[in-house]
Amino acid sequence: MREILFVAGEVSGDQHAAAVARALAARAAPYHLVGVGGNAMRDAGVTLLEHNEKLAVMGFIEPLRVLPRLCRLRRDLRTRILGGNVALVVLVDYAGFNMKIAELASAAGVPVLYFITPQVWASRAGRLPRLARTVTRAAVILPFEAALLREHGIDATFVGHPLLDRARTLPSRAEARREIGVGEGERLLVLFPGSRPQEIARHLDPFVETARELRRRDPALRVMVSAAPHVHIPAERCPFPQVHAASFSLLRAADAALCKSGTTTLEAAIAGCPLVVAYRTSAVEYAIARRIVTIPYIALVNIVAQRQVVPEFVQDALEPRRIADVLEPLLDPASPARSAMVADLMSVRDSLGEAGAAGRVADLALEMAAAAPAHAGAP
Repeated sequence: MREILFVAGEVSGDQHAAAVARALAARAAPYHLVGVGGNAMRDAGVTLLEHNEKLAVMGFIEPLRVLPRLCRLRRDLRTRILGGNVALVVLVDYAGFNMKIAELASAAGVPVLYFITPQVWASRAGRLPRLARTVTRAAVILPFEAALLREHGIDATFVGHPLLDRARTLPSRAEARREIGVGEGERLLVLFPGSRPQEIARHLDPFVETARELRRRDPALRVMVSAAPHVHIPAERCPFPQVHAASFSLLRAADAALCKSGTTTLEAAIAGCPLVVAYRTSAVEYAIARRIVTIPYIALVNIVAQRQVVPEFVQDALEPRRIADVLEPLLDPASPARSAMVADLMSVRDSLGEAGAAGRVADLALEMAAAAPAHAGAP
């Protein structure tokens, strides 16, 4: 039986690849699914060649730490691709490594489906010619990406955002508040400082101080912190309860949120929760980003809207009192600022397409694998 090879180097990519694997299984795909990923892919029936727990990195400096491991993995994948049994390579995000795997597969005549392509619209537009040379088809998740990639000769399809699949089972606001014990008339602020140790180290203290400032203004305000299942925040650093639950449910329950930049901002848009975005990184990382990032926003909500829908406080601008001034009216259900932001967030949500992204990617994968020449990859 021929193989479909997945490569997902991060936790989010593992989830997205797992959804595609489940969709392939539901379609009785006649292929053995193998790949680089995590527990979600394994549970979806993918035979793991390498677990991604030691591969996930972020920024411009951190990837150097895992470079030897990535070099070995690249050699192993090259050997597998050249073995002649891989009908299709499905790459999921993880741009720095996966673009190299696309080159290997393309040189071997194995078709490449890239799901969640590199963010060339934000930086490193020079990657576009490489993608055009090496990627057979691209499945993109933001509404403006397909046209950009097609302009550069890449066969791109907008499949909708995978978050919409998770949103299918969103509880109502009342249900979400009951689940976490928040009363009907109470106001709730939720903090999302991040899931990585370096994110928590940089965001937690100013996020907590922002909440304390808002509590000084409104002592009845409830505050909760969203924490990933593997994250424990010491009580001495955070006096607010930590909730190890689905972020969507917290966002449904909250009156407003303070979020680090990332996918959570789109989750907030889908949940209809007003938010403020804040982000801080190292001085070196920030200096590099300033030189290569070409768009004016960091929040995905603003990037999708192509205008500022939610306020952003980046690096030295991450000042608790200033952020509290912006969050305060968003916590007031009668505030015009809150109503206007909720309407803008709904427009962003509507632009993200329809649920079913994984199924559409699975259909593309089956079409491509079926068309792949039997000798692809063989030396």
